[in-house]
Amino acid sequence: MRAIETRGLTKTYVVNKKQPGIVGALKGFVRAERTQVQAVKQIDLTIDQGELVGFLGPNGAGKTTTLKMLSGILFPTSGEAKVLGYIPSERHHAMLREIALVMGNKMQLWWDLPAWDSFLVLKELYEVDDAQFKRRSEQLIDALQLSEKLHTQVRKLSLGERMKCELVAALLHAPKVVFLDEPTIGLDVVSQKRIRDFLKVLHREDGCTILLTSHYMQDIQELCKRVIVIDHGVQVFDGTLDALSTQYTSSRSLTLTFIGDTPVEDLSRFGVIKESDSKTAVLEIPRDQAATITAALLQNYEIEDLSIKDVEIEEVIRDLFSRPA
Repeated sequence: MRAIETRGLTKTYVVNKKQPGIVGALKGFVRAERTQVQAVKQIDLTIDQGELVGFLGPNGAGKTTTLKMLSGILFPTSGEAKVLGYIPSERHHAMLREIALVMGNKMQLWWDLPAWDSFLVLKELYEVDDAQFKRRSEQLIDALQLSEKLHTQVRKLSLGERMKCELVAALLHAPKVVFLDEPTIGLDVVSQKRIRDFLKVLHREDGCTILLTSHYMQDIQELCKRVIVIDHGVQVFDGTLDALSTQYTSSRSLTLTFIGDTPVEDLSRFGVIKESDSKTAVLEIPRDQAATITAALLQNYEIEDLSIKDVEIEEVIRDLFSRPA
């Protein structure tokens, strides 16, 4: 079953251009100069029920805009979208009961109330019966180790504790589709790890569909087998991380450990020297010449150890995002 499906999904904003200075402000007041900005351009997505998919892109790529359209917060300018068979912009009650949206930089909990009070309100909003609420809340609170924080005002919680409470609030009604927009943003490495572990268990036990955006590649590498990449509103990739690395980099990383001291400056004829000392070196070499270069190195140098691996995925993503539109 298709959980999420879009065809030509597009969102265009009309924005006012302001000229600098008082004169420019007056001109804008009399006759505003408007321009169109395409935040999302003709995106086609097909995500099956139960998939956990990473949604990647630089700041301003259109990730959050896409999630807002899929959750019904924004109307698309053109194209089609369906979530669990419903059109999100129609905000059908049956769909809203089956989805959840968590945004790392925005809160749905009431700031001056304890998290537990917010959970009770959400229970009524989503019409969760008492038995299901008891079972589900205990499961989530135990998994996220929140039992001692439930009756503390949200504003007095740490950022990590607040994000855990946001996750509980979003998942109380056991949604079938979960949109996560930067759920680990600003958290320390320990909190990030705990939330990743929680999401793994949630996905395995609930079988829910998760669409996850994150600028922390560790989140994506640990959680997602499939990634979708958009840049400047355009979908540029859909596949595995390994396939992404292969498609967008033509080089590999070769690490060498020598027997005895070696003049590593001579290695520049084989590739780009990324790191080196008298006994070790890391080279960046063309992917299609890896076998030839390795053989030549083994023939010309006394090598104790040698390993070849793909360029780190963070570097691939960084290079991809830094390309001009």
